[in-house]
Amino acid sequence: MDVSVTMWVTTIGVLIALIVADFFIGGRKPHEVSIKEAGIWTAVWVVLALLFGGFLWWHSGAQPAGEFFAGYITEKSLSVDNLFVFILIMGKFAVPRIYQQRVLMFGVIIALVLRAVFIAGGAALVTQFSWVFFIFGAFLIWTAWKLIKEARADEEDEEFEENRLLKSITRRFPSTDDYRGTKLFVRENGRRLITPMLIVMLAIGTTDVLFALDSIPAIFGLTQDPYVVFTANAFALMGLRQLYFLIGGLLKKLVHLSYGLSVILGFIGVKLVLHAAHEAGANVPEIGIPFSLGFIVVVLAVTTVTSLMASKKAEQAEREQEKLDA
Repeated sequence: MDVSVTMWVTTIGVLIALIVADFFIGGRKPHEVSIKEAGIWTAVWVVLALLFGGFLWWHSGAQPAGEFFAGYITEKSLSVDNLFVFILIMGKFAVPRIYQQRVLMFGVIIALVLRAVFIAGGAALVTQFSWVFFIFGAFLIWTAWKLIKEARADEEDEEFEENRLLKSITRRFPSTDDYRGTKLFVRENGRRLITPMLIVMLAIGTTDVLFALDSIPAIFGLTQDPYVVFTANAFALMGLRQLYFLIGGLLKKLVHLSYGLSVILGFIGVKLVLHAAHEAGANVPEIGIPFSLGFIVVVLAVTTVTSLMASKKAEQAEREQEKLDA
């Protein structure tokens, strides 16, 4: 896809405008986000993604649009897994509910900037070295197997542990013991202190980098166009804040989510290996975008249905056990 500098600048400008509008309309005043508000904004971001995909179809044809939708759905599904960790982070730092949306908004912005750096590096690699697809593919297949093992282990969620960056910041910069509204810095007794608000924002943003290690190679398995990769990531991340409040209580019911994500990552890993072999001159089939998009949608649908059925069955069994115990 041929993307001019003007189109890049315009796209980034529009995305920034959308983020600013989101902040002033829904996120400027600290408040507890209701299910209704989260649902409306989630729908808005999904509609915007659909409109952008339609624009790509009109501008460049079905191929880039299909790649965008496949990448967007993949990144969105992988980002749902991020929400489990975000909940742990909110609990670890005891973030008041009225401030959680502010934390998520700026945490997601940090994550988007860091992912842009990852995408630029990934694009440079795949452009210069086609053999890197073998590495990406093998890594995704290994990640898929790791997800399956973790899901089968059925381990309880571990507490969030600060990464090295956060530990370095908390060691070198004194901080307050409590939140001071939405302030990131305060001055007390002549000393400039950071607040937990800044630390938790950094925690959200930098922790997402770990997830990017999976998601960026995954989307490069669907498209090698940096523009499509970036915009798919942007639209998937920008609606993450509202999704957190919309399905936060339902996350525990998605008991088969890890299995679904492992199937998707494994599928894309195989697709990458086949593509790398084809680029190397081997006579192997390649998996097209229409099949990839359909496969991803079907896996997510089946995963959601089976998860809800299993959760409902478990709840019924728990209620029956409570009756017997009574």
